Amino acid sequence: MVSWRRLTGLTGIAAGAVAAGAGAVVMAEKIAVGRIRLRPDPAAGEPFGDIRGEAMTVTADDGLPLHVEISGPPDAPAAIIFCHGYTLNQDVWYYQRAGLEQSARTVFWDQRSHGRSGRSDPDLVSIDQLGADLHEVMMASVPGDMPVVLVGHSMGGMTVMALADQHPELFGSRVIGAVLISTAASTVDPVTWLPSVLRPAVRRAMPSMMTGASKGRMAEVVERGRQSASDIAFLGTRRIAFGDPRVSPTMVDFLERIIRATPIDVIADFYVALVGHEKRHALKVLGSVPVLVLTGDKDRLVDPALSVEIADAIKDAELMKIRGAGHVVILERPEEVNEAIARLVNRALASYAATGDG
Repeated sequence: MVSWRRLTGLTGIAAGAVAAGAGAVVMAEKIAVGRIRLRPDPAAGEPFGDIRGEAMTVTADDGLPLHVEISGPPDAPAAIIFCHGYTLNQDVWYYQRAGLEQSARTVFWDQRSHGRSGRSDPDLVSIDQLGADLHEVMMASVPGDMPVVLVGHSMGGMTVMALADQHPELFGSRVIGAVLISTAASTVDPVTWLPSVLRPAVRRAMPSMMTGASKGRMAEVVERGRQSASDIAFLGTRRIAFGDPRVSPTMVDFLERIIRATPIDVIADFYVALVGHEKRHALKVLGSVPVLVLTGDKDRLVDPALSVEIADAIKDAELMKIRGAGHVVILERPEEVNEAIARLVNRALASYAATGDG
């Protein structure tokens, strides 16, 4: 029979081994992050998140306040409305604010429950509701009959598709072009970044994991963990969001702060909305205007093949793959993205003028 003293001794050794292993992992993370931060960082001086526009509040159809910011000349030939992605906010468009607001009226907004917008009733969280929100933002922020180009990243691209589904009459009359970045027209597999052997089990467990993590005391524990896990969060964001391992650490920190600011219950609610997303039938509407479909070929969150599917389904759509870029290509490769958006805007204006509507 094993004595109590021997049993507790073995337990202590085991516990010590686990603690030592965990400590080694933490130390390895700190060393890895430390080495990354010692590399030259061309974005170290960028004032990420500090560019602001003229603020206004737009009221959604359910009464929720949506935070909107507007920049650029009021007499510009077109307005560009930017729709951000899941767990992000309008600040993620930092380089687009800096690079495009002089040539167009630019409108940036925080999707419901994200950024500075109001917190939504969970029962109203859906891609369709985001499309309705975009309609209210467009009507309130773009004056008169100024033509509009819509730009959506990830969930923001789905928002554009939802608007096309709900208001096809706007496309070709008021909406003259669209840019769909790192997005999908149907359900996105949330675990493509995991090793293939783990994916089936995680897919099955994800809904209940999300629900459990967003409720009561568990939500408090998860939030405390999110706020304290700086090194692992840095490495995770760098791995999942970007394609280039040499990406600026300052940029990774900026994106990680945005994600961390999104509450866990919001992440859970919108996860369910993304899993149920289906807007392939709306792509035909988008074919009535010039469309650019853009993706990074190293996107680990939304398979680039889904962008190919979108481009194939939209009449005369242009497909652009940026080599080496990941999911948040708008931060990682801003010059190429901005040039592509500007070309699409010019093409849309020319097409609009040629129809006699411009």
